[in-house]
Amino acid sequence: MSDTIENIIKHAGENMVKAINHLEDEILKVRAGKASPQMLDGLTVEYYGAPTPIAQVANISVVDARTITIQPWEKNMLAPIERSIMAGNIGITPQNDGVIIKLFLPPLTEERRKEFVKKVMAEGEHGKVAVRNIRRDAMEQVRKLQKDGLSEDLAKEAEGRIQVMTDKKIVEIDHHCAAKEKELLTV
Repeated sequence: MSDTIENIIKHAGENMVKAINHLEDEILKVRAGKASPQMLDGLTVEYYGAPTPIAQVANISVVDARTITIQPWEKNMLAPIERSIMAGNIGITPQNDGVIIKLFLPPLTEERRKEFVKKVMAEGEHGKVAVRNIRRDAMEQVRKLQKDGLSEDLAKEAEGRIQVMTDKKIVEIDHHCAAKEKELLTV
């Protein structure tokens, strides 16, 4: 029975780590006024009938703190990449010169910075909800084991361990959000 409890706790821990990794990826996409190739992660372009990440059909480089260049390996990919960036709604209008696409990041206004902070906090809240859902599922599995004959003491101990793990992950999420907020509000 204790192996089953350990598996439930281990599985819940792994899923919570995945939820935090997802949060980190989402927070990374929120720009802090500096150009980064990760801003284009998640954007796909139609390449020979299959949706393909832009990074797999073009060379993406950061020229300076406010400029990203995208040089497709095939010239006919310029327009689809441009459309993908526009459809991706990342807040930047691509400029196509026939050879490369340039993305110029405008300086962030105070209002825009606050919008990004709200977006980060919303992502943080999604992360917390995901962690809490994982906790709930693990607790339900422990309660089910208790109905099947697990002692009440073991069940309470397992629930306590799951709760401690959940609390640590919530604090970790808060730290990630606070760090990104500080980065965004630094001018």
